[in-house]
Amino acid sequence: MKNQFIYGFLLLIFLALPPVAFLMESIMIVHMHMQMPLLVIAGFLMAGLIQQRFPPFFKRWNQNGVPCILLFSIIMVYWMIPRLMDEALTVQSVELFKYISLPFLAGVPLRDSWQKISPTFKNVIIICFSILFFAIGWLYITWPEQLCNNYLLMEQITLGWGFLTMAVCMVIYLIYNTLVDPSDYEEPSAFSLEEA
Repeated sequence: MKNQFIYGFLLLIFLALPPVAFLMESIMIVHMHMQMPLLVIAGFLMAGLIQQRFPPFFKRWNQNGVPCILLFSIIMVYWMIPRLMDEALTVQSVELFKYISLPFLAGVPLRDSWQKISPTFKNVIIICFSILFFAIGWLYITWPEQLCNNYLLMEQITLGWGFLTMAVCMVIYLIYNTLVDPSDYEEPSAFSLEEA
C-alpha cells in the first residue's frame, strides 16, 4: 500500500510539473483523455494508504459504496463541461481544483467504492458513462462552432471521436461481461484442488 501511495504521489507531482502540464493541456484530446484519467489513477493508487489511515471515515460515510461512487460520477461529469476545460487553462484556481478534485474526489472514492458496490451497480455505472460518452462525442463532432475557445475546431472533433471510441469500448466490455463467465477460463487454485 505504501509503495502504491508513493507511485500515485509521484505521478501527481509529475503531472503537475509546468512543462508536462503545458504539453498535455496544449492538445485537447490529451488534456481530456490522458491527463485527467492519469490524475484519477494517481488518486486511485494513493487511496489504499488513505483508507488504512482513516478507516472510520470510509466506514461511516461510504459503507455501501454508493456515496463515493456518486461523488466520483459528479466530479467526472463536471470536468467534461467544455467551459471548465477552457477555464483550467486560464484561471489558476480552476487549474488547482482540477489537481485536487480528480485525484482526491474521484480517484480515492472510486477505489473505496468499486470493491463495495454490486456487479449490477458497476454495470449500471458503465452503461451511464457509455451513454454520456456517446452524447458528448456526438456533440463535439456535430457542433459547428468551437465549444472551447482555447482549442481548434479540428481538435474538438478529434476529442468527439475519442469519446465515441471509449463508449464503443465500454459497450464491448458490457457485452463480453454478459456473455462470458470468467470462471470458465480460470485455473482452479491449489486450495480448491486439495478440497477436491
